[in-house]
Amino acid sequence: MHTLHVHFLPELVDAGQLTGKTVVVIDVLRATTTIAYALAAGATSVFPCLEVDEARKLRAGFGNDAVLGGERDGVKIEGFDFGNSPEEYTEATVGGKTLIFTTTNGTRAMKSAAGARRVFLAAFVNISAVCDRLAGEQCIEIVCAGTNRQITREDVLLAGAIAEQLIRGADGPNLNDQATIAIESWSRFSRELAEHKVPLHETLRNSFGARNLIEIGLERDIEIAAQLDKLEVVPELDLARWRITSAD
Repeated sequence: MHTLHVHFLPELVDAGQLTGKTVVVIDVLRATTTIAYALAAGATSVFPCLEVDEARKLRAGFGNDAVLGGERDGVKIEGFDFGNSPEEYTEATVGGKTLIFTTTNGTRAMKSAAGARRVFLAAFVNISAVCDRLAGEQCIEIVCAGTNRQITREDVLLAGAIAEQLIRGADGPNLNDQATIAIESWSRFSRELAEHKVPLHETLRNSFGARNLIEIGLERDIEIAAQLDKLEVVPELDLARWRITSAD
């Protein structure tokens, strides 16, 4: 590996910085976690949309083979089949179907990677599978979605966990300051876990994004999103078709 950069928000990515690079998009609470769950449950593909009306129009063209999922301000959108809770996406609900999906933060982060070479989606639930997929990549850019344009702890921690795994054994990788901060944050959490046995979901509960979920009664989603290596699927965004499928 030559370079590994972390960006705590899409707004912190310089114009053209992702062009031709391998990009990892993170939205732990909850878009990338939920998309991984949907694909693992047998959804054939996921189409991320920025706007609600865009999602509805796209859904109309698919007929009964597609379902609508997503949220605004954390809450399921009126008329949609599902919200943004990972456990809603099961084989019974989305198996064999196309998911049209729009969220407040995650889909915006994906748009920032429009010029990339490849785009993968990462969550704690598929961290090892993502790192295995990234092995051998020379230039990696990790983009955190944040929440309402604010940096969130859960995304930074995951970015640090991924970066730490990827640089093990690397000979002098080029890290930006945000990558170093993320790695230090994850290393500090790992020490706290070893010393005090504080589980990841308890740490995440104090983040900005998690507090929003607790306020609207979706605390269970935090526990789900904090499960390490629950899934082996690696979602990949096909930039030409603008759809997400499981990486080959």
